[in-house]
Amino acid sequence: MDWAPTEMAKLGWGLVGGGEGSFFGPVHRMAAALDGRFELAAGAFSSDPANNRRSGHALGLAAGRIYDSFAEMARAEAARLDLVTIATPNHLHFAAAKAFLEAGIAVLCEKPMTLDLAEAEALRDLVARSGRPFVLAHTYTGYPMVRRARDLAASGALGTIHVVQVEYAQDWLAGAAFSKQAAWRIDPARSGAGGGLGDIGTHAFNLAVYVTGLTPRALCADIDHFGEGRVLDDNAHCLLRFDGGAKGMLWCSQVAIGRKNALTLRVYGSEGGLEWSQEDPERLTLSQLGGPTTILQKTDGRLPVGHPEGFIEALGQLYRDLAQVLTGGSPAAPLPGAEDGVAGLRFVEAAVRSAGGWVDL
Repeated sequence: MDWAPTEMAKLGWGLVGGGEGSFFGPVHRMAAALDGRFELAAGAFSSDPANNRRSGHALGLAAGRIYDSFAEMARAEAARLDLVTIATPNHLHFAAAKAFLEAGIAVLCEKPMTLDLAEAEALRDLVARSGRPFVLAHTYTGYPMVRRARDLAASGALGTIHVVQVEYAQDWLAGAAFSKQAAWRIDPARSGAGGGLGDIGTHAFNLAVYVTGLTPRALCADIDHFGEGRVLDDNAHCLLRFDGGAKGMLWCSQVAIGRKNALTLRVYGSEGGLEWSQEDPERLTLSQLGGPTTILQKTDGRLPVGHPEGFIEALGQLYRDLAQVLTGGSPAAPLPGAEDGVAGLRFVEAAVRSAGGWVDL
């Protein structure tokens, strides 16, 4: 794959949320810039007017393209933008995505897709009616070795899949957390029914389904909120049942002291097994029944072999694939979309109501 920036006309890009003090705003800006396909042209960066203006000016935008609201931005930019990224707290995702899709603008939306399942299903239907590209920012699907794992599973290299184990462990909410990033994630009004389940559990769930191609049918969840005064989960253990008889186990935690961004997937079939870890993303372990265990290394990506690619490059791959779609081409691999968003919210809400019993998905 050509790793140099592509010399083509830039696509007009807007950002909603992601202003001063944001974690994901800078990440999206770096990722969108990697291939030179997008140019930030407009934004509504914060509900705080002063923060919004400071953010827009710091990014070099003309005053007339810094908007006080996403609704105003959608109306004014309908004929000028190709893509808008939504990087706000969850409760704003549906209304913002709706505004831009109805204005004819493609959307890349942070996950979980919406505040709840009802909104997710409504947005999925709206995406279908709009005819515009919609991508959910499941960044880990952009890693080269995740896509390689998906290809291996689809090729039959693992045989019939029996067991899927996925975990996503962090420790940043292990103590009392009052940061801007923590505040909305532990607030049901802005985060939804899931805390860690929505924030990182949806990533783990999506990764398991994306790689294996299996359809989840039921789950049994035990969820906890260990943080003092916390009403949303910060730790969850889920058992999963898939079509075809495969069984799964998912653990997500934001109170696992010593774990920073430890997303790991293990898949075991009748003929082989594989393992991938986000903290060592360029290696994929493939074991074969009666044969060797092989460490597969990245052979294809935006950088030459031996030059590590990480989280920003993986998100950049989603932007690269979107640029291909927006200019009449095809993505290098399937992109997560509205159906994945619905599946994620269905997973969250089922886990919350499970209370230790089995719930259909």
